[in-house]
Amino acid sequence: MFGVGGEIIWVDMTKGNIEKRPLDEDLVNKYLLGAGFLSKVLYDMIPAGTDPLGKNNVLGIATGLLTASMFPQSSRHVVAALSPLTEVWGESHAAGFFGPELKLAGYDAIMFTGASKDPVYLHIQDANVELLDATHLWGKDVFETDDILRKDHNRRYRTLSIGQAGENLVRFAAVMNDRDRASARSGLGAVMGSKRLKAIAVRGSGKIDVADPKNYLKQMDEFYRRMLANPFTPGRVKYGTTSLVELMQHIGRLPSYNMRQGVFDGYDKISGDAINEKYLVKARADWSCLQRCGRYTAVRSGPFAFEGGAPEFETQSSMGSRCGNDNLESVLYGHHLANQYGMDTISLGGTISWAMEAWDEGLLTAEDTGGIDLSWGNAETIVRLTEMIALREGFGDVLAEGSERAAERIGRSTDKFVMTVKKQEIAGQEPRAQKSMGLAAVTAARGADHLYAFPVLDEAGFDEDIKKRFGEEYLPEMADRLNPKYKGIMVKECEDFMVMVESVGLCKYGTQIPPEFYYDDIALALRVHNGLDLTREDLQTIGERIVNLNRLFNARLGVTRKDDCLPDRLTKEKAPVGPSAGEVVELDQMLDEYYRVRGWDLTTGLPLKKTLERLDLDDI
Repeated sequence: MFGVGGEIIWVDMTKGNIEKRPLDEDLVNKYLLGAGFLSKVLYDMIPAGTDPLGKNNVLGIATGLLTASMFPQSSRHVVAALSPLTEVWGESHAAGFFGPELKLAGYDAIMFTGASKDPVYLHIQDANVELLDATHLWGKDVFETDDILRKDHNRRYRTLSIGQAGENLVRFAAVMNDRDRASARSGLGAVMGSKRLKAIAVRGSGKIDVADPKNYLKQMDEFYRRMLANPFTPGRVKYGTTSLVELMQHIGRLPSYNMRQGVFDGYDKISGDAINEKYLVKARADWSCLQRCGRYTAVRSGPFAFEGGAPEFETQSSMGSRCGNDNLESVLYGHHLANQYGMDTISLGGTISWAMEAWDEGLLTAEDTGGIDLSWGNAETIVRLTEMIALREGFGDVLAEGSERAAERIGRSTDKFVMTVKKQEIAGQEPRAQKSMGLAAVTAARGADHLYAFPVLDEAGFDEDIKKRFGEEYLPEMADRLNPKYKGIMVKECEDFMVMVESVGLCKYGTQIPPEFYYDDIALALRVHNGLDLTREDLQTIGERIVNLNRLFNARLGVTRKDDCLPDRLTKEKAPVGPSAGEVVELDQMLDEYYRVRGWDLTTGLPLKKTLERLDLDDI
């Protein structure tokens, strides 16, 4: 095969054995690489009853088929395992340079089984792959680990690691790469910690052979031209995703005060303009990236002084508006600390905001928190709790379990303030303001998640794109963010497309939004880069197959329709203020439509036999 490393590294952490196996071409033809490859391998290897933090969990890290290509924004890799936060399918993604470096070393994925007795890290330098002692790294944060490994080996190495949060098995610990790129969701950093795997350091000096060198550069140049000409690209370069604060405020989709409402009076103080005006150092690009969403920022003085990576929109929401916090310097610094310790800022802010609402309602007291004041907007408390959670100190040990488990421990009806789906905190998308986001959060295989489907076509002004994808007969309802009609059809199609995108190693910005590259473009890229003769219909089927396999993984663990639910606040309590005031999420109506187009049983939410047969999954 072209465009791949060609080998998979299998590491038995218990025995310390390393084996290299060739990439299975039949598996690629059926599931691609990346998310699809890991979905199939982990389905076969993780049975029901597995402890997510036990030695029998399997951790996989995989590149996509286009990772390290010249396709715009082909920087992605996927991390997957049984999630310690949700106890169902766990999957997370990151950009940066680690994935391309791994492929240039000759490898498409790394699979970890068992658990080491002592801390170790995996060292990869082309053909040389070895487990090395990491005792000197254990207890170090992500930045210190990166510094030490690059000093010990070579500054050109790329690293992937966990900080203290992963070591301490924080349920929402992240896997970090390139210092501040995070595979954040699902708590997979805790899986690394449970295996005593501190880091991976990789250096690749190889090359990637492409299938059609005669037409390759010509075609990639055309993709670049289209991306640079897209009207969304200049704004993305200027702001990254930080400008979404203003858009979300405008449509009432900015989660505030633990999702009590979708607007925040202090939104302008935590906005993209506020960051650019005083704190932005420069934009940063990942491998082959033209949109440069990454930010480099600095707070030069005061209690929140730092220099490093900047937050994306989700952190502005989770550690800002969601906690009633308009102190931008604390949001920037809190994000920096989360990267340093290795934590998902969505679950971090969601858990802190749950505690703040419980405090506001008098259900949490100073006796519970060790004297910490959890009043809305207390910037010092948010920063302090970030450190305490990572280190599992005091009340931080309770919050390190995530909001749902913390509520179970505290009791006193604090569970009614938990904003989760399948134990994972809902991202920065107030679903009463965009119904498709509410549906996407409950159908996502990894629990509350906006990126599994990323249904942004009804967000604002994508009517023409909806017409191209679905047909004019679905307008105007599908484009109306407050109308539940046709949202099941949209979310199903977006899930199939997005999981395919994660299997080829591309960024969602540039594929789903702006909708610049679609199935035909990716099929063309796979043809000239990988030599795969796949049609639009083939890719659609593969995406649908992977989504159904993820559902089967969860079904084996007991997940049914009853688990595809939102908190009562979002389905029974009308949005109190803002542009979406008076709205609730009509979830059952959308779920029925979604299950019908998926070919899943309306009562159980499980795939029908004829659906599995059509997708060549009837052996499962």
